[in-house]
Amino acid sequence: MSGAAILRRFRPDDAAATRDVFWQAVHVGAAGHYTRAQLTDWVADPAMPEGWGAWLDRHFTVVAEEDGRITGFFMLEASGYLNMAFVRPECLGTGLADRLLTAILAEARARGMPRLTVWASRLARPFLARHGWTLDPDPPPLAGHPVPTDDAEPIDVAMKLDPLPPE
Repeated sequence: MSGAAILRRFRPDDAAATRDVFWQAVHVGAAGHYTRAQLTDWVADPAMPEGWGAWLDRHFTVVAEEDGRITGFFMLEASGYLNMAFVRPECLGTGLADRLLTAILAEARARGMPRLTVWASRLARPFLARHGWTLDPDPPPLAGHPVPTDDAEPIDVAMKLDPLPPE
């Protein structure tokens, strides 16, 4: 990665590439943090489900593209919920996720959103905390969260960014 990724809005023809980023981020990038069963529960099939692209297109989805290849994407719902935040494993620690989050925050400010919420994975928690996100003691209900687990630590936790930081 040369670090020359451009950020832009999602286009429908990005659907397959974003699905691949999602699969790789979970099954390769997060592999050391979860059991195989947990990873499979998170995303069982690398194939793109019907409606994936339309779903991303309905929301504010920003992608990072480098040399014609999608290297990451974040998706913000109108409610202020950060639903998707993924980069390719080789992009972890490069600052790409920071840039994608900055784009999400700019959009949230432009829409007048007072706060953002997320169900953050174990891997995402430190990244988000570094950007001012805190644990949310009263999270909005979301089906399937928190994800049940056999060990003591939950797979995901509710976090919030409230208020949004200034530019």
